[in-house]
Amino acid sequence: WYMMKKEKVQAIIGPQRTAEAKFVMELGRKAKVPIISFSATSPSLSPSRSPFFVRTAFDDSAQVKAIAAIIEAYSWLEVVLVYEDTDYGNGLIPYLVDAIQEVGARVPYRSVIPPSSNDAEILRELGRLNSNSTRIFLVHMTASLGSKFFILANKAGMMSEGYAWIVTDGLSTFLDPVNSTTMDSMEGVLGVRPYIPMTKDLEDFQSRWKQPNKMTAGLNLFGLWAYDTVWALAMAVEKVGTTSSRSMKQNTSRVINLASLETSNMGKNLLETIPSSKFQSLSGNFQLVKGQLEPSTFEIFNVIGNKERIIGYWIDQQKGLSRQLKYDKSEAEKSDVKRRLKQPIWPGDTTDQPATKKLRIGVPIKEGFNEFLKMENKSISGFAADVFFAALAKLPFPLPHDFFCFKGTYNDLLYQIKAGKYDAVVGDTTIVANRSLYVDFTLPYSESGVSMVVLVENNERDNIWIFLKPLSLDLWLTTGAAFIFTGFVIWVLEHRVNSEFRGPPQQQLGVIFWFSFSTLVFAHREKVVNNWSRLVLIIWVFVVLILTQSYTASLASMLTVQRLQPVFTDIREIKRNGYNIGFQKNSFIKGFLMDNIGFEESKLKAYVTIEDYNHALSKGTDNGGVAAIFDEIPYLKLFIAKYCSKYTMVGPTYKTDGFGF
Repeated sequence: WYMMKKEKVQAIIGPQRTAEAKFVMELGRKAKVPIISFSATSPSLSPSRSPFFVRTAFDDSAQVKAIAAIIEAYSWLEVVLVYEDTDYGNGLIPYLVDAIQEVGARVPYRSVIPPSSNDAEILRELGRLNSNSTRIFLVHMTASLGSKFFILANKAGMMSEGYAWIVTDGLSTFLDPVNSTTMDSMEGVLGVRPYIPMTKDLEDFQSRWKQPNKMTAGLNLFGLWAYDTVWALAMAVEKVGTTSSRSMKQNTSRVINLASLETSNMGKNLLETIPSSKFQSLSGNFQLVKGQLEPSTFEIFNVIGNKERIIGYWIDQQKGLSRQLKYDKSEAEKSDVKRRLKQPIWPGDTTDQPATKKLRIGVPIKEGFNEFLKMENKSISGFAADVFFAALAKLPFPLPHDFFCFKGTYNDLLYQIKAGKYDAVVGDTTIVANRSLYVDFTLPYSESGVSMVVLVENNERDNIWIFLKPLSLDLWLTTGAAFIFTGFVIWVLEHRVNSEFRGPPQQQLGVIFWFSFSTLVFAHREKVVNNWSRLVLIIWVFVVLILTQSYTASLASMLTVQRLQPVFTDIREIKRNGYNIGFQKNSFIKGFLMDNIGFEESKLKAYVTIEDYNHALSKGTDNGGVAAIFDEIPYLKLFIAKYCSKYTMVGPTYKTDGFGF
């Protein structure tokens, strides 16, 4: 304000920090004085929203695609964001989160560190970070806070093997001037920063900057942008001229009064001239697009000792990562994404890539029903395993995991998730209400319901007259009468005109019975010549066909289904008679039978395998077995498929939600 009011400045270079820039931008808008910043890079400051603000640097959001490409290249699924609690730190976070999610990763935790934090507070936050399962960290801080943070992270043991750290350009552009202690603490860190081509002009400038016997700070990217900014402004002033038509009113008050600011005619001309400036600067090609420096290539480096090693480049969103600055499309198409970067040295001086912590998956040990799940040598098989692996194959990213066997009840196994021992459970676990109180289930992948299986008995095994039962007595008599009547009608119509229906009375009587009954088996020997006889015969053939088909179907049913009757049809009948009932060991069925149906625990018997079910049902309650097996429908169907002739599923089906992970 003082410079605008007293010194009559036509443009201001700076300020350096985002918080300061917001206030000065408002002054520039009131006085129509261009505010040119080479270091206020937060996306929260937008030249499109502040017409008198010009950014001669990259917007911080330009780097998020490069960072996301690194995360995707190493197949990391989770990344923890660590950033300072300032406008600079907070401004980039929404862009980072969106870019990370676009490559299939997620941000499970965000750590916000105020710049005023002391060592104890930072160490406490590092302890919280270390307690999480994720070991991949993305740090967005300024150099002052970032240097202290990494020294303390090293002290906390978090710069060792198994950890991965990425820093944004806010810290990486200041690595040259930082002290050796900070660099040693950052060994293995990956960084992203704009690529600056090494030209002869830049080499000469660096030589002059490092003249002997001069106490100068190290030169970094912001220093180059500052130099380029002065050049751009000087060129703009030459084009516009130095005449100003602004007259200033005298005001001896030291209180800031925005209303007292006069507007600058030259400022508007400068604002139109600076964005059109194009020249080859120390930092590369100087060209402003929409009021800020146009983004270019980013280089990816790896901190090794007190030095940095370039391991690759991010060209643009279409080309992505490349080992060399010159993009080779054919080479990029042949190699996977990870191989587009050179091998980095990770924290702990190792080449072993840190990974997102593997999921710890608990698997129940099952001695029976291995068709659903079986675990051998830390690998699983069976129906539940097939569903799990099919689901993994549909994911757009790899999901590292380890299986751990668990011997105990399913409720105890699921509780291990709440206790923190396992991250998930894969198996034939049933979704029930009380389990959902402490774990989350996936959608069910199997048929739901609980029912019972009982023994069947053959009620008609010794009945030799069963062939008479398909037809009732009335139907037998009616059928017999129809046979005789049809034969008699044919004889009446044929014996006067057909010699084969004549002869002695005994022969004619035999023809009457023979002609009707032979229709069941084969064609008649006797030929009919009367058309009325043929009509009667056609009707009789259809009657015989229907009769034989109905009889055959009814008899077949009696010989199979109707002969096999369940011993019990209702579970409450079993309870009322005090019979034993079986269930699968370690399942929730025991509690269901006791709590919902009212069985005494002494009447319940646990079994493991299909063979155990068969043996117990065959023995029956009186011989130490059970009257019925109560279990989930998928298990019962598997059991009946093996012993279909001995058992059947009866009774009501109690609804459950099926199996889920």
